[in-house]
Amino acid sequence: MKISVLEVYDIKKAERKVLHEFAGVIEAPNWLRDGDTLLYNANGRIWKYSIASGKTEQLDTGRCNNCNNDHVPSPGNEELYISCAPQGETGWVSQIFVLPIKGGNPRLVVENSPSYLHGCSNDGKELAYCAFRENIVDIYSILIDGGIEKRLTDGVGYNDGPEYSPDDRHIWFNSSRTGLMQIFRMNRDGSNLTQITDTESNNWFPHVSPDGKKVVYLSFQKDDLEAWQHVPDKHVKMWLMDYDGSNPQCIVSLFGGQGTINVNSWAPDSSRFAFVSYRYE
Repeated sequence: MKISVLEVYDIKKAERKVLHEFAGVIEAPNWLRDGDTLLYNANGRIWKYSIASGKTEQLDTGRCNNCNNDHVPSPGNEELYISCAPQGETGWVSQIFVLPIKGGNPRLVVENSPSYLHGCSNDGKELAYCAFRENIVDIYSILIDGGIEKRLTDGVGYNDGPEYSPDDRHIWFNSSRTGLMQIFRMNRDGSNLTQITDTESNNWFPHVSPDGKKVVYLSFQKDDLEAWQHVPDKHVKMWLMDYDGSNPQCIVSLFGGQGTINVNSWAPDSSRFAFVSYRYE
């Protein structure tokens, strides 16, 4: 049986703490602004976990019963944006929906598929996501109220994991354009592409702390998989660096990968972040 371990890492104490163990697979925690609630996905649904009580509760996502690990709360936590395959669909099919944070009827935001959500701008106007268009994987943005999607990257490499900086000036993401998967940053409009990491690992899912000072990311061993792959059941590491890419340090080694830290999971006060490790029993 696979066990999912929901944990937090305290960056000041340099300590990890287990919150809860789950039988089966849970993925991709989001930390809400109340400081107590974590969201995660499991079995195609979105769930809430209270740190204080240790209780879990399934969120009503209506017809979206095939949710994946790409979900992001709105800046004010009034709404939740989710990536979900339409009911009855299987395989690489994913659209983006929005619903009330307390649960309710979802509304389709991005019909083009497959699209995997990763970022919501802090001004509440825009979403950023990874999308497969004619077998090319690029970063796109779209207005939350709808409209035409805008391609932000140039079709070079596999581009994934876009996330807005707290001031909305930048979008962070990972790309295999240099051969290995590395961390990049660009302006919100796609200009001024800047490579942040240049290592002998495949680096994924950069997440910026709410205070804009730190970035945590996941690292796969170079020879463990292809650069574009982000799969489960791997020995991986999490790294922490300053916003400008300086002072990188490995802070956690774990068994995980896909599902560990796909979306931003920083606590509101930037002191901790949540993640999921796994084991088999």
